[in-house]
Amino acid sequence: MTDPRMGETLWDILADVPRGSGVVFRHYGVPDRRAIFERVRRIARARRLVLVLAGPPALAIRWKANGAHGPSPHRHSPRPLLRTAPAHNARELARATGKHAVFVSPVFATRSHPGARPLGPVRFGLLAQKARLPVIALGGMNARNAGRSRRFGAMGWAAIDGLTPRRKAIRT
Repeated sequence: MTDPRMGETLWDILADVPRGSGVVFRHYGVPDRRAIFERVRRIARARRLVLVLAGPPALAIRWKANGAHGPSPHRHSPRPLLRTAPAHNARELARATGKHAVFVSPVFATRSHPGARPLGPVRFGLLAQKARLPVIALGGMNARNAGRSRRFGAMGWAAIDGLTPRRKAIRT
């Protein structure tokens, strides 16, 4: 998952993720969102990455993404479009019907959502069991936590900060 906080490390991350991986392009609220998306799209195409735009399906189609990520209802699309949704609880998971996959979060504590109560592996597993579609673990993910989430039902994992090198705190 992309985030403006990644800064220039985004390009190194895209160069390092395995071919066939997926990228959910978020970058909400940045003035040059479309230009950044286009650069990500060129890299994704060259590296055979699946590119999903966080936003409405109509926008994903216009921007030539492989899919759309968001809670919008599943409707017929004029072209094949991968559809994913976020879920933080059982109610949101139930609303993800008709999607191709759901990102369940936060599994573990995460810097991108400070103060959010993580599900933990057991509650994550209970949600994953209820899902009628593939579940992707998100929130506090790294290689160790990815293994733990797989044991509890995740078919894969996603990260924001987990792929970004830790920055040293700046003291003022």
